[in-house]
Amino acid sequence: MSEYNYKEVWQYAMNQIKDELKKEEKESEFILWFKMEYIEDTIDKISVSVPSDFMWQKMKSKGNVQKVEQTIQQLTGQSKIEIVPFFNMQTPSSSESQKSDSVEYKIQKNQSTTIREEIPAEYSEYKELKEETPKKKKNLPKNSTLNENFTFESFIPGEGSSSKFAYNVAISVAENPGKKANPILLYGGVGLGKTHLMQAIGNRILENSSGNLKICYIQAESFLNEFTSSLLNRNSEKFKTKYRNLDVLLLDDIHFLQNKQGIQEELFYTFEALHKKNAQMVFTCDRPLKEIQNMADRLVSRLGSGMCMDLQPPNYETRKAIIQKKLELKGKDLTEEVIDYIARTIETNIRDLESALNKVLGYAEFVDSSVTIEIAQQQLSDIYSEPSVGNISIENIMKVVSENYQISVSDIKGKKRDKKYASARFIAIYIAREMTEYSFTEIGNEFGGRDHSSIMHAYNSIHDKIQTDASFSSRIKILMEEVKKFKN
Repeated sequence: MSEYNYKEVWQYAMNQIKDELKKEEKESEFILWFKMEYIEDTIDKISVSVPSDFMWQKMKSKGNVQKVEQTIQQLTGQSKIEIVPFFNMQTPSSSESQKSDSVEYKIQKNQSTTIREEIPAEYSEYKELKEETPKKKKNLPKNSTLNENFTFESFIPGEGSSSKFAYNVAISVAENPGKKANPILLYGGVGLGKTHLMQAIGNRILENSSGNLKICYIQAESFLNEFTSSLLNRNSEKFKTKYRNLDVLLLDDIHFLQNKQGIQEELFYTFEALHKKNAQMVFTCDRPLKEIQNMADRLVSRLGSGMCMDLQPPNYETRKAIIQKKLELKGKDLTEEVIDYIARTIETNIRDLESALNKVLGYAEFVDSSVTIEIAQQQLSDIYSEPSVGNISIENIMKVVSENYQISVSDIKGKKRDKKYASARFIAIYIAREMTEYSFTEIGNEFGGRDHSSIMHAYNSIHDKIQTDASFSSRIKILMEEVKKFKN
């Protein structure tokens, strides 16, 4: 198999079918009824040049297209590979058609050459071919797993930020897949651009390779579901062949795989196979690898063996640049005062920033009015205003933290001293002190009757870590935003 596409597999399959028909003394059938020439492919489709829709329908009705598909599926282990036509038939000129009563000509124009194939006149069905207008190929290659809007051009990294570093690394990787940083891991809270940057890598590689590399973007949950389905259907080999023969694997939200040993083992062996052939791998996660619970040590080691980059919430200047870029893409305008207000109000992540912008623009469009600072304040006040103390309970803080760390509220209140329980407990205590007016003693009572000094120690421990660890600080801010939005 070619390292880059299905071309060699295609040729092998066609030769195999031709040899089978030759043994049955039906070689003439192959010449006439397998009129397909390989053009290009994606992970699950092969595009072929065929003379016309008539010929395509005839080949399908005879089962020849399905025969090729099945042969390729057997060779690659893919559960489904579809052959799609590209009609490229030109009618010969009148002078050529008069050249012989016994021969018709098919003219197929490629990029640089014109190929003429002689067709024996005895095949009467072929004479029914009608003149077709060739379909133009799209200039840019497509990949069904990628969002074409996620590009480097539409990503605003911000100067001097962690996103800028990740952005530069991502471009380098996209221009030299498998040769620079491999694998790379992007981690951080929701809405910070991890998926955008990951897919931008895929789109740039796709463009540079003219679609000749097998690139797959998939979320970890879908990856797990596909793996489970392959086990139930007893076709796990096809799953393995599909993913271990990729040139680029983009696996999103790997934290979803914690506590799932079977898929972790499969990912480990997939990683080993891809790394051996220098296939580029990119992973995303909502937290540092060390904070993922019950992930196999050898897998964590592999995932963290390349570049691990932390994406943090954008600063004020970057938020303004993002708003201006979004306005440019939408063809909209806002005053500098309104842009400044939105940038200062929304500090959480890019997703919230875009949501706020859309809310303001949507209202203005609906009432047919320009956006004033008063309108912006009114539209954002119900979502982004600071909630009152009465709306935040320590119980809800515990629920948010326990959910994020996959432990129970009773574990946070309890006496367990294991690191994962103690860390979650300290964080919940810190957030409770910051977001409520409870005293250390009152907080201690809520956390299982702990004394004043223990609560103060927990608070100071988290406070000090925030001052020295930007990634951890970002994580705490995200949790606090979740607490604000939490609803029972």
